[in-house]
Amino acid sequence: MKGVKRKGSLRPLIFGVLALALLLAAWESYRNWIGPWLGTEREVGKVLGFKLLPRANDLAMPSVFDMGREFGKPQVRGSSTSVFQAVAEGTFNSLKLAVAALVLGTIVGIGAAILMARFKVVQRGLMPYLVISQTIPLIALAPLTVTWGGEISFFGFEWQKWTSALVLGAFLSFFPIAVGALRGFNSPDPAALELMDSYASSWWSTWRKLRLPAAVPYLAPAMRLAGSAAVFGVVVSELSVGLTNGVGYLILSYMQEGTSRPAKVFTAVAGTIVLGLLMAAIINAVDRYLTRNRPQEELS
Repeated sequence: MKGVKRKGSLRPLIFGVLALALLLAAWESYRNWIGPWLGTEREVGKVLGFKLLPRANDLAMPSVFDMGREFGKPQVRGSSTSVFQAVAEGTFNSLKLAVAALVLGTIVGIGAAILMARFKVVQRGLMPYLVISQTIPLIALAPLTVTWGGEISFFGFEWQKWTSALVLGAFLSFFPIAVGALRGFNSPDPAALELMDSYASSWWSTWRKLRLPAAVPYLAPAMRLAGSAAVFGVVVSELSVGLTNGVGYLILSYMQEGTSRPAKVFTAVAGTIVLGLLMAAIINAVDRYLTRNRPQEELS
């Protein structure tokens, strides 16, 4: 059985590597063969009369090999810092913010779910506003958090740009946690709830011993959505608030060299991809830890 578990745990990694290889092969195939053929035989990028495909040139689609070589070049001329070092450092800084945003969003989301599960009037009054909150453009909230945060000071703490990115990442991530946790808290069988009532168990005791364990399978997919939202919120916030040590800012900075070094832009994009994969790996590890004692058939 242990060998089977190891094999199953390696399967996502194997399929992930294969998917990446196929993506890179498809990129190079389109760039070297399909794109030039469309450019010579038909109107560039048109499929059934619609412009759907990009131009296959070094500016729009740099070679994968050029991207790889770009990692070894200096970030700026005369600098001792390579592009790889800058992207790795920016990705790590953004990952720290995204993880912190996910933790904060999880705490807020579970807290909101507890209130909604405990008091139905809170659920009826709060849920519409939670839904509406996710329709507000993040790029409009970012300057407001910087302005409002500048007026906040407590126990010697001064609001920083990274604080705005953290809050905005948590703002996007708490909603799927709240919805998933609420569904999980309401998932126990009515007979089980009646049994807890027959023991004169308090609501909090029932929540801790019955509702919270029942919500764990619902929290796993919610955390995957929340993790993606936290990454997106942090990266976009870095662009909006001018946070200069994250991978989001590198994308904006490298785009200024998009004409002279187009492959350099894609190194920062690769950093965001790695950021998302690292977040997914962290969430998967947390999921495995939380469900380690559950029967296999219950998880499936």
